[in-house]
Amino acid sequence: MDTVGEIYQIADELRSVAHMGSRYAEDPYNLERYRRVLSLSARLVAAIEERSPDDVIEEYEGNLSHITPFVGADAAVFRNERILLIRREDNGLWAMPGGITDVGETWAESAERELREEAGVCGKATKLLGIFDSRLWGSRSKNQFYSGVWLVNVSDGQTPVAGPETTGIGFFLEDDLPDLSPGHLRRVPLAFQLARGDFPVPYFDSES
Repeated sequence: MDTVGEIYQIADELRSVAHMGSRYAEDPYNLERYRRVLSLSARLVAAIEERSPDDVIEEYEGNLSHITPFVGADAAVFRNERILLIRREDNGLWAMPGGITDVGETWAESAERELREEAGVCGKATKLLGIFDSRLWGSRSKNQFYSGVWLVNVSDGQTPVAGPETTGIGFFLEDDLPDLSPGHLRRVPLAFQLARGDFPVPYFDSES
């Protein structure tokens, strides 16, 4: 994990501790300590992003229920031995279509929805290729999340188009990949291997 990613992870863990502690603290002195922990978390994020800690605290207070990692889904779509990638608007780098799972939808449905929104095509999630911990795969997300990479079948008659949050789209060979977003730098090559059957699926992270 790079330095920025590690700092985001530390800040996210501090925020989780602060929110959980504040929820159950009865002693006013302990409550004040947890508020201090939350403030330290905000200062870390503010230092990375060069903005005010107060702005970060405001974002935190809009998400006080966050005490566990997020869950997201990516769509791995293959055609003629090429994988479908989108170019992200936020960093200009390439990634599999994906995002956070919404309340009320299944994990597989979230992969299908993200594919529709970011690539303009409809598909059916048929197999869970792997489950990835953002801390271990180079993501620079502010929050820890678990991403499920789903194999999604799309009919040949559909032509992908860039969505509102994407600035490019295309199919790429395994040995000719574009500049990948940090969280996808190693996951995209592994997606080829998992889809091909080089390793058992679903893959899951293990530090043992």
